[in-house]
Amino acid sequence: MAWYTALWIGLLGNWPLWHRMAGMPDFAGWRGTLFIAVFAGIVVMVLGAVFSLLAWRTAVKPLLSLMLLMTAPLAYFIGSYGVVIDSTMLTNALQTDLRETRDLLAWGLVAHLLLLAVLPLVWLWRQQVTDKAWFKRLGWNLLAVVLALVLGMGLAASRTADLASTLRNHKVLTKMVSPVNAMWAGVALAAQKHLVPKGPPERVATDAHLAPRAAGSKPPLVLLVVGETARSDNFSLNGYGKPTNPELSRLPVLSYREVSSCGTSTAASVPCMFSHLGREVFVDKPTHQETLLDVLQRAGLAVLWLDNQSGCKGVCDRVPNAQAIHPARADHPLPAGLCGADGECFDEAMLHDLDARIAALDPQRVARGVVLVLHQMGSHGPAYYKRTPEDRKPFLPECRSSALQQCPVEEVRNGYDNSIAYTDHVLADAIGWLTQQEGRFDPSLLYVSDHGESLGENNLFLHGMPYALAPREQKHVPLVLWLSPGTRAAQHLDGDCLTARRDAPMSHDGLFHTVLSLSGVQTQVYRRDWDWVGACRR
Repeated sequence: MAWYTALWIGLLGNWPLWHRMAGMPDFAGWRGTLFIAVFAGIVVMVLGAVFSLLAWRTAVKPLLSLMLLMTAPLAYFIGSYGVVIDSTMLTNALQTDLRETRDLLAWGLVAHLLLLAVLPLVWLWRQQVTDKAWFKRLGWNLLAVVLALVLGMGLAASRTADLASTLRNHKVLTKMVSPVNAMWAGVALAAQKHLVPKGPPERVATDAHLAPRAAGSKPPLVLLVVGETARSDNFSLNGYGKPTNPELSRLPVLSYREVSSCGTSTAASVPCMFSHLGREVFVDKPTHQETLLDVLQRAGLAVLWLDNQSGCKGVCDRVPNAQAIHPARADHPLPAGLCGADGECFDEAMLHDLDARIAALDPQRVARGVVLVLHQMGSHGPAYYKRTPEDRKPFLPECRSSALQQCPVEEVRNGYDNSIAYTDHVLADAIGWLTQQEGRFDPSLLYVSDHGESLGENNLFLHGMPYALAPREQKHVPLVLWLSPGTRAAQHLDGDCLTARRDAPMSHDGLFHTVLSLSGVQTQVYRRDWDWVGACRR
């Protein structure tokens, strides 16, 4: 049973891997076909060795069933969207909420479950299992493992050069071997969790305080909009051919065109964005530290995280936070049409009654300044068409399916571009609200997306690829800045300098330090060289 299951999963359950390799120039011709066959044999031997360890009378059927039930959806998602499975992707799956899960359901997934899991499960559970003494069963299992390893090494030795080249130049292929990829990702994720220190978070910037305000200046009001799945190349502000930013293009905003993300998923990027460490240190040093929001709150500012997605990934745990679907006041519900019966809201819901949300915060803190964070639904896929109201779809026809691979690429991009155009509208409305606050605050807006998106380039869709292997589309994110005249004066910012830096290389590393400076917080942790506007402060 273990070996039949290994053959089934290795040859059929891993069809996306064989399809990917068959389409790669490195594996063209008879030599390439021969190597694919050898590689398939090695995969079957590895699975045979692993499954042989599971071949115990009471455990064999449940555990092999689990392997089949893991492999079927993995085959669907890898084959349909070109994703690979690692600890980051596993984290994304574990943190996915009901709305996101619903968007991913499709008939293709049902077909994979029926053909790759249910069909062999029917056969598996009809088999009779003979009992053996435990030492005999151990002997047979170890013999099977040794046989698998010997045969696997023999196959590897027959194509050593090709195998070494493949593992060196195409590391993504190893993350497509199911279900070993998911098992390995689970072990890696458990190890990462084990390394994170327990207990309360380590305090950061304990010296944080508000700098004295200049005469005539007002308290800062920083509106930080954390975008979702927006890629810089699809902003017409950055040179995209389709008019995806019609409203922002008429406003005095600055759009920075060379900004890279901390990660390729929300779970990876958001905690990194709000850390002072910077990506290189953050990803290599498992920590449990306070975030930017903790530092702002310690300095005495009023802080609020408003979410229209699946949560703040721990960033807002110790500051006031709310879901956009819950109105600020019970007697002032959200306007009709902003939220559906399924609990999903359009991003405009976050702008509703912001004055009331500020009024509900500590008035003494509000008098010192306010930092509002809006976490968008943005362009979250694969159901891009759900992210925009029906009357705000300038690009048609659009893909109306979650199975992106079944839609023409141009329709997929139309659906995605509609979501970018809707974000443009939301940001323009947010700036309109900020201008109404100028009598009381010196307002500013920062918009930056958490990561980008693949829209069919190289047969990849969605995001979440390992950072080292991810294409530019998943790491190149938009950054938009709006500053009121009062903020520019209070911050002593040179407008010509800010404009001249539109193509300067930037990254998520600067978010922590830029928000500190715009909100008037001083601390030894602050780095001027990472501050997105620091170089333009006179």
